[in-house]
Amino acid sequence: MLERVNNFQGQSFHKLRRACLRRGALFKDSLFPATAQSLFYKRKPPPGLTWKRPGEICKDPRLFVDGISTRDLHQGSLGNCWMVAAISCLASEPSLWKKVIPDHVDQEWNPKHPDLYAGIFHFRFWRLGRWMDVVVDDRLPVSRDGVLLFCRSATPREFWSALLEKAYAKLNGCYEALEGGNTTEALIDFTGGVSEPLSLDREALSQHSDQRRAFFQTLAYAHERKALITCSIRGETVESVLDCGLVRGHAYGITAVRKVRLGEKLPKTGWMSRLLMVRMRNPWGTTDWTGAWSQGSQQWQLMSRAEREKMGLIVRDVGEFWMDFEDFCHYFTDVVVCWLVERALLWPKTKEDDSGEVGGWEAQMDKRSRCGGCINHRDTFLHNPQFMFEVRAKEEEVLICLQQEDRRAQRKDGGGENLPIGFEVLKVEVNRCSRVQCVVEQAASSVYMDSRSVTLRGTLTLGRYVVLPTTFLPGATGRFLLRLFSHSHIQLRCVTGVCVCCFLPQPTVVTTVYLHKASGLSPPKQTGAPDVYAIVRCENNIIRTQVFKVEGNPEFNLRAIFYRRYPSTHISIELWSRGWLWDSILCGARLQTAESEKSRSHVIDLRGSQSRSGYGGCIYVETSSSVCLTDL
Repeated sequence: MLERVNNFQGQSFHKLRRACLRRGALFKDSLFPATAQSLFYKRKPPPGLTWKRPGEICKDPRLFVDGISTRDLHQGSLGNCWMVAAISCLASEPSLWKKVIPDHVDQEWNPKHPDLYAGIFHFRFWRLGRWMDVVVDDRLPVSRDGVLLFCRSATPREFWSALLEKAYAKLNGCYEALEGGNTTEALIDFTGGVSEPLSLDREALSQHSDQRRAFFQTLAYAHERKALITCSIRGETVESVLDCGLVRGHAYGITAVRKVRLGEKLPKTGWMSRLLMVRMRNPWGTTDWTGAWSQGSQQWQLMSRAEREKMGLIVRDVGEFWMDFEDFCHYFTDVVVCWLVERALLWPKTKEDDSGEVGGWEAQMDKRSRCGGCINHRDTFLHNPQFMFEVRAKEEEVLICLQQEDRRAQRKDGGGENLPIGFEVLKVEVNRCSRVQCVVEQAASSVYMDSRSVTLRGTLTLGRYVVLPTTFLPGATGRFLLRLFSHSHIQLRCVTGVCVCCFLPQPTVVTTVYLHKASGLSPPKQTGAPDVYAIVRCENNIIRTQVFKVEGNPEFNLRAIFYRRYPSTHISIELWSRGWLWDSILCGARLQTAESEKSRSHVIDLRGSQSRSGYGGCIYVETSSSVCLTDL
């Protein structure tokens, strides 16, 4: 998808900056004023709070001091560790933070040209397929003690983290709206990536070393491709401290994954010569872990500093610590990977294609955009938006991600809760162009969660598919972005067309042909190797299956839909091999009433009198017919 940038609330950074410089006045943001309404919507500001510009807080302020790093992040008095953890991931990769902090050189204070300073900054965040450019002034909330109230750098002169937090607070309504959240949400907003939760079965990983190694390889693979990885410990009591020092409900980042080989067993510890290690970071800047390989533990005493550096067991930033992977699997319950899709990192040695569509669940009379709920609600489910794509390979691994609009800004008005969302993937007829009117085959189904993002990775076979993004219950309205990633080019498109036969003369019969398989085939001698394929003909429509090159019974699994103006017309099925027509089979599928059976299975014996090519076997075909109703 092409990256598009929109000005948040219509504010253009460059226009506002030029206007301030012409007037010789510092920028004051009227849309996010330096008042209590920008801070909180429930509680009151602390006594003695004031708003100050960086130049009033310290001498010679800077956006950056000695570059950008995770050491520049201290959470402050706001419960937004989820956001701070995401920013710490951002700070470790220049290509990421330069997108969020555009024109960072031009935005820097210039002591030689103080006349160019206008007190205005801008940052970018990714929302529903496009980057939003958010403008803020540099007035920051300061406590009675003269310290920044919220996020700040360890270097008093450095203000990039505080200004970034202010821009994110403006995007979400106010500072208090940032309290409590999921690190994954912020990572998506900061990168435009796609999140994928990884299954972490603590009991299985603790008992089975092979499963533990496989999971370690998954993390190592993601880290090698520079994906951003976060983890947490689920628990009823948020931010309660375990005996080992780790904090429940707190977001940690994984900053390194290492497989370490030692020359021999470490004495007195029982550690084997091969260690699986992960390096963690606490956005609070403290090293919580007190178990094996924690700071000052006996394991480190058995290695020299040179040996640690040689094995890559180094700590770069404040708040980082190492853990043995077995301990990691014992304590942590949730791991989420944020893939940076523009780098072709979802699969190795291939370039994945990103196709996306923005849509909405709308409470309108038009059934094509109604919010029909999940598949449990059969009467309204197919009223949801529908998106079609086609898999042209024999098998294709796809990653489908549904992201809903952020509702955090509605917290001030008593809302802000995420909708429970998910999606269904239906396999449809290979020649279908209109919306689905009945559920035939469910190819895949996501979980339903009240999360900003729901993801499903799976393998689909050759054919045409329709995705229905839904809310769990009917009637819930909102906007969403549906994204599909694949090895090859797969285009996702919204299906708005009604049934084709609505525009054809009546009566028109809708007939579905499902060509199952062929079995017991014995090809004629002149054809040689099979290379079997089938052709289905109905009036002026022709559908051809793939070519089966291997020996054995071909599994066609072809479902095609035909709109017959002449119900008495036969449907023919032809079997071909290397240019030879094996046989032509007529399949009636006459018009049926609603009370009669809706499908007929046919087993066509090719050894009978129909055979014109001297081969044997059976073809399994299923046909169904019904009058097309215009209100489908």
